[in-house]
Amino acid sequence: MTAPELYEGPGDESGPLRRKRWKQWALVIGVVLVVIGLVVSLTGVWQLFQPSNARPTDVELELPAQPVGGAFGEQSPKWADCGGGFQCADVHAPLNWDELEGDTIQLRLVKQPAKNGAPIGTLFVNPGGPGASGSEYVRNSIAYAVGEPLQREFDVIGWDPRGVGASTPVTCLDAAGMDEYLFGAGSSTAERGSDEWIAEGVAASREFGEACLEQTGDLLGHVDTVSTVRDLDMLRQIVGDPKLNYLGYSYGTHIGARYAEMFPAQVGRLVLDGVLDPTASEADVIREQTLGFEAALRSYVTACLGGQDCPLSGTVDEAMAEIGALLDGVKEAQLTGTDGRTLTASTLLTAIITPLYAESNWGYLNTLFETVAAGEADVAFALADSYYSRMDGQYLDNSTEAFQAINCLDYPNAIDAERMREQAAELAELAPTIGKFQGYGDVSCAGWPVKGAAERAPVRAEGADPILVVGTTGDPATPYQWAQSLARQLESGVLVTFEGEGHTAYGQSACVNDVVEQYFIAGTVPESGVTCS
Repeated sequence: MTAPELYEGPGDESGPLRRKRWKQWALVIGVVLVVIGLVVSLTGVWQLFQPSNARPTDVELELPAQPVGGAFGEQSPKWADCGGGFQCADVHAPLNWDELEGDTIQLRLVKQPAKNGAPIGTLFVNPGGPGASGSEYVRNSIAYAVGEPLQREFDVIGWDPRGVGASTPVTCLDAAGMDEYLFGAGSSTAERGSDEWIAEGVAASREFGEACLEQTGDLLGHVDTVSTVRDLDMLRQIVGDPKLNYLGYSYGTHIGARYAEMFPAQVGRLVLDGVLDPTASEADVIREQTLGFEAALRSYVTACLGGQDCPLSGTVDEAMAEIGALLDGVKEAQLTGTDGRTLTASTLLTAIITPLYAESNWGYLNTLFETVAAGEADVAFALADSYYSRMDGQYLDNSTEAFQAINCLDYPNAIDAERMREQAAELAELAPTIGKFQGYGDVSCAGWPVKGAAERAPVRAEGADPILVVGTTGDPATPYQWAQSLARQLESGVLVTFEGEGHTAYGQSACVNDVVEQYFIAGTVPESGVTCS
């Protein structure tokens, strides 16, 4: 049986989860940020469900003249038609923002000019990740990314952050190597959580990181979010806007929040939807996402049991236990896809979490559970492949590689075995169905060749214009309390609440759409605490 095509609205998804290559070991959920290995992906889900259209990367582009004296904001992009009314361009950025006369990299931009022909400014859009392509998001999914009223009034630009997609990319392994990293069944006999097991995980992280360093070079140490924020301000200068107008989903909210902190005087109209709390540690992210996806899975089960053709049975608790038994039994069952890959609990969990990003996709879980229970693995692999942008044995982008590279710079690399064991035990207790497969996220970056030094500090953005912070009460990837936290941190934060399910709210609620679009177009700032349902 083949998996049905999925549909996803705007935003990323921090995508479902991502995990490390030691497949039969631990797995962590992703925010459309994922803690690699045990990763957290914030925005990535949109990639899984988008239609296949011509890619802007197919266009031959000419770079502007090399900036002189570090004047990167004075470049004039050489925009080229890339079909469908879109324009594409590449621009220069410094490899290291502390060395403006040093080596440079390239950033890819895709623009849809304002449909009314008289733009009031440029609206930059980021779908999250980290590692998701903003250029492809705008080029292939403009209707999901930005509503028609905003398309009329703004030039809309999506860009690939440094290390991502058609910008100078992070590169690590070929397709076969990525398959082993993501889907390999592994051969470890060590007990999960033991010193030997942790050491094997650190070694796996080191091996992958060394491959990335060999293929990517010095860029691997400069794909952190702070560098991307500086790139974004450069892009603002290039388009000639005195202040930044920005719509960020999932991990894209982290870019926006850090921008506001670094450049408060340049904040124009910022909307941050599906918020990552800037103060959240890796452990915080894993715990809250584990709870969020366990709750979302329970909501799905409740709806499934109350409907028709549900493959589960009994009470909600009994059905959740049934799903847990599928996860527990995967290793012994040795289910194999038609391409020869063996299904692991890690891959099955990815397949489960992927549809949970949007309530409209819950129905695909029926097919997944029915086929796995019948001993078939292809639907599970189709869902996981969709998340990793894998098709016919090839990877369509470098989102997984970029995801880990960025997270390993944005989070500290140190590990504490006892603390990880305590956290893993807590997750297993808090989330009985999926919690036992979470934890040990620190291992993913412990062997990384570039030290992560970012501090998870709060943002205030003192003096910035009002910033809309949008949170969904049933968001499994970026819990609602993170939106509340960021709105409190920001001196000018305005909280907009959507009472609903799924990751991100703009494009899912007419009420939220109206608030966001009136804010961008007319500068109308709602009262903090406005609630939509």
